[in-house]
Amino acid sequence: MSLQDKIEKNVGLLIVATLVTVAIGGLVQIVPLFFQHSTTEPVEGLHKYSALRLAGRDVYIREGCYLCHSQMIRPFRAETERYGHYSVAGEFVYDHPFQWGSKRTGPDLARVGGRYSDKWHKVHLNNPRDVVPESVMPGYPWLARTPVLEGTGKDIQAKMRTMNIVVPFGCKTCETYSDADIQKAPKELEGKTEQDALIAYLQGLGTAIKTVR
Repeated sequence: MSLQDKIEKNVGLLIVATLVTVAIGGLVQIVPLFFQHSTTEPVEGLHKYSALRLAGRDVYIREGCYLCHSQMIRPFRAETERYGHYSVAGEFVYDHPFQWGSKRTGPDLARVGGRYSDKWHKVHLNNPRDVVPESVMPGYPWLARTPVLEGTGKDIQAKMRTMNIVVPFGCKTCETYSDADIQKAPKELEGKTEQDALIAYLQGLGTAIKTVR
């Protein structure tokens, strides 16, 4: 009886062989990515999140924005003509976890930074239909009433220290937060609302790589 026959007729052996094969295949595909400069180093012009943007990113995650908005432009003409340059791995080295997503009830936000004014975003977040009549997005008026230091920014210093641990993994040129950055973070958030923080986060998305249009 050949080895193939033995494997095919023994369920336990077949399961083990399958797992070993999948594990080897996965390692061959994934491990090299940790050593490719384009996937582990930030693109030119990309900087670590400010304290305000970092708090805003947490608002984005908490409110489930990623459930309806992706942040990954595919390298297809239909996508690049609408949104701009396709997304590259080096844009997301400071994102843990990343917000790529695949669901698009609303438009992709990978290059939304600078496309609209802060005032537009404020109106849109309070009541989306005031600027986009056909929008099905819910409003988030409470963000304008919630001080960021009482919301996602209340533990901003701990978050910055954590980012210093997770971001540099495999990255030689990534920026980290200095003790001075962490010390002054609460001051930077004083007088700001969660809406301000979320807008600051959105206004920085995709600006390291300029859009085509």
